[in-house]
Amino acid sequence: MESHMYRFSIITPTFNSAKTIYTTLESVLHQDVNQRYEHIIIDGGSTDDTLQIIESKRAEYDALGIPLTVISEKDQGIYDAMNKGIRLAKGEIVGIINSDDWYEAGAFQKVSQNYDETGFDLFYGDLRIWDEDQNGHLKERLIKKARLRKPVVSRDWNHPTMFVRRELYDKYQYRCESLHDDWDLYLRIRNDGYKIVVLNELIANFRLNGTSHEKGLKKSIHRGRERYRIYRRNGYSRWYWFECVAIELAKMIAK
Repeated sequence: MESHMYRFSIITPTFNSAKTIYTTLESVLHQDVNQRYEHIIIDGGSTDDTLQIIESKRAEYDALGIPLTVISEKDQGIYDAMNKGIRLAKGEIVGIINSDDWYEAGAFQKVSQNYDETGFDLFYGDLRIWDEDQNGHLKERLIKKARLRKPVVSRDWNHPTMFVRRELYDKYQYRCESLHDDWDLYLRIRNDGYKIVVLNELIANFRLNGTSHEKGLKKSIHRGRERYRIYRRNGYSRWYWFECVAIELAKMIAK
């Protein structure tokens, strides 16, 4: 893609996200950034009020001059939705925020300034993680620091804070194979020597729920095996089995 209409394209996959999508929309709408950006929402055919909530915010998007694209149709899962959104993106830099997560105020400005200073290919920053109880009340659990070091481990990386140059996505797409397709994509880009920049400032917020944190021995074993398979496919040592086991044990004992 030789030219861009926007500095950012923000992509949000959704499916039956009525309880959380409003916060996501608000966080995208109210970013303090000089350059223009667009928001692309790829919905998997929601049957709750997700689409109505999104449409209720359209006038606000229009007033702020932020193009809002909404596509609702069946898909093959969250990574298929991400790929669809990327193909539509007209921005120089692509960020992906899920419908139960949200950006920090000023996040785009931080990323934009960092891009101007470093010319990164891939960027990520710190992530605030929240617990959610059965009543939907949130409690801050921790701030997950972003790092760029060896050994390469997924606990140093935060997908909701990741921004990638649009051209890179012409070469790298999500494989739509497993829960950890995002980690696989990151490893492929890193292994190929592209410029990765980390900023130790808060960029986004993450609700601690969903399939990546479901409890249960079978689910933990499956996640661990999938993560290990991705490490091995990308050329990493068999010793990474211990890393995968440690991550799942931490999830099992966490309260």
